[in-house]
Amino acid sequence: MTKPLATHLAQIDSILQAWGMPAAQAAETADILAYADLSGIDSHGMSMLPAYNAWRREGRLNMAAIPRIVKESPVSALVDGDDGLGHVPAAFAMRTAIAKAKAVGIGVVVVRATSHFGACGYYARMATNEGLIGMVATTASGVRVPPTGGAEAKLGTDPWCFGAPGAPGRPFLLDMATTTVAYGRVRNKANEALPTPDGWILDRSGQKTTDPTAVSERGGFLTSLGGTPENSSHKGYGLAMMVDILAGGLAGMTYPTDPLHAKGSRLDLGHFVLAMDPSLFRDGADFAESVATFADQMRATRPLDPARPVMVPGDPERATAARRMIDGIPVAPGLKTQIRAIAEAANVSWLLD
Repeated sequence: MTKPLATHLAQIDSILQAWGMPAAQAAETADILAYADLSGIDSHGMSMLPAYNAWRREGRLNMAAIPRIVKESPVSALVDGDDGLGHVPAAFAMRTAIAKAKAVGIGVVVVRATSHFGACGYYARMATNEGLIGMVATTASGVRVPPTGGAEAKLGTDPWCFGAPGAPGRPFLLDMATTTVAYGRVRNKANEALPTPDGWILDRSGQKTTDPTAVSERGGFLTSLGGTPENSSHKGYGLAMMVDILAGGLAGMTYPTDPLHAKGSRLDLGHFVLAMDPSLFRDGADFAESVATFADQMRATRPLDPARPVMVPGDPERATAARRMIDGIPVAPGLKTQIRAIAEAANVSWLLD
């Protein structure tokens, strides 16, 4: 079952407003979530609504939150997210960083007292749309990842993104978790009663498994990027710590290892965004052209499989978005059942049939 982008947006927006989010903020949050679904990042779009609903019902989200700057310099800002969802504060932070980058060449903003914010790539793309380099990182709500060699979870999926302007409409956009896959992809497999591929997850004893409920229901683990120590999982582990330091440490949020992290009434997440003007170093248009040429050189690589040409980070998401703009955005049956129940409980119209 697929629906046009406008219908998908309207369903998300109506639910958020029914939960008490002001109209303008609901519209922006819905746009960010729908960007993920349109781009094929299904783990970070509409499928997050059941988690948001649970956090809201537990009193862990301020649905009427308004972000504000609490500390500022010409190149930096600290934003307080007012304990709400992270989408609006993160977009506000990136707009602030962009303005500073245009004024003085660079802007770095961190957000405290915030929550899950969807896909990192949305915010990095805000910077590339302005001809700027963008970097984004965020701490994660779930602690499901052991450090390399460890037998207990100490980290989250801790994603980060790097974007650089290239050809018009085709920036370099690397958006990645520091785990083999984002937890949302495991959750989506559990929603549809499907197995996970080998290497994604471990059961609670640290053994490989393909049963997604081993993580979603029974205390199992996600694997760090690399999967195993033999395949250099220490790199994903190190990147996760980097993200927590930038997004959590700078913002004054608790690290996942802090005993208070799991006990707080709020989600206690932090975000990090950076915008940088390449004209600090060379003509900005020349820089973007060089990135475009570099990307085209990658695409021109002779492929192992002629039916699967080499792509550059950002290409798969753009291809999926173009296809879904025509065919509609799919909603899997298990997720559809959950969203229908949420819509009915919120007393909003059901639009996805």
